[in-house]
Amino acid sequence: MGELTHFNEAGRPRMVDVSAKGDTVRKAVATGRVLVNEETFRLIRTGGMKKGDVLGCAQVAGIMAAKRTWELIPMCHPLPLTGVDLTFTLNEEDLAVEIAAAVRCTGPTGVEMEALTAVSAAALTIYDMCKAVQKDMVIDRIRLEQKSGGKSGDYQREAK
Repeated sequence: MGELTHFNEAGRPRMVDVSAKGDTVRKAVATGRVLVNEETFRLIRTGGMKKGDVLGCAQVAGIMAAKRTWELIPMCHPLPLTGVDLTFTLNEEDLAVEIAAAVRCTGPTGVEMEALTAVSAAALTIYDMCKAVQKDMVIDRIRLEQKSGGKSGDYQREAK
């Protein structure tokens, strides 16, 4: 195992100093989904949920969360994001709302955590908007799909 970078000489947590790293274009895509029942799926699709536009609220929540990831995850750096885009797919076969978040910046460190946080916040918002109708929704498969930029190079999840 290599040197642990998130601990100082005293063994206490620290945020890694990235000031010596050059700025590069960083991109990351994360996905996840919310499994719902038929009634919840129908209400999301038709816009009939009493709290309002489920996917519209989830879109805004995901963007806001990506921008504030550094406030939620202790060792994340504040990053000047240049783009955050969430897409939602209603998968009728699985009764799932599938979420994808694409995040971009030009900076010294990656945006994987911002993409994952965007998906997580969007999924939690969908749950919140629908919980009056269904309590047993399942949020799952939140994962990094791809990332590019930086010293560690590109990553693409293998299809399984």
